[in-house]
Amino acid sequence: MYDKILVAIDHSEISDRALVAARDLALLSEGEVWVLHLREREVLLRTGMTLADETPPEARAAVAAAVDKLTAAGVKAHGDVRNTLHGYAARDIVDDAVEHDVGVIVMGSRGRSDLAGLVLGSTAHKVIHLTDRPVLIVR
Repeated sequence: MYDKILVAIDHSEISDRALVAARDLALLSEGEVWVLHLREREVLLRTGMTLADETPPEARAAVAAAVDKLTAAGVKAHGDVRNTLHGYAARDIVDDAVEHDVGVIVMGSRGRSDLAGLVLGSTAHKVIHLTDRPVLIVR
């Protein structure tokens, strides 16, 4: 099945369900999971400053908790926190999947329709179109 799995998480309930799906896939295939959390930052045009919704320690704590849950379930897991600019998360998720040569990307979706996803540019929608790997979208 999938011996390498990438799960992209944020602080949402949907991410918790994506983590469970990644865990279940890994248990079925005796695979390992890479947990990726991207700290999206916005650049303020006039000042050049960047703003993030969370601190680096908060992001690292979320990934560590996810890795601990996977490890407790008997899954080999790795965690990574990276910074990205607003709008580039999908590209970074796909790049991470290539870097780790994963067989599947698991992530959550907020459940917007295809039209809303296209208009609003949802990260899940972009990942599906940018990657050559299977993507499991969890709702």
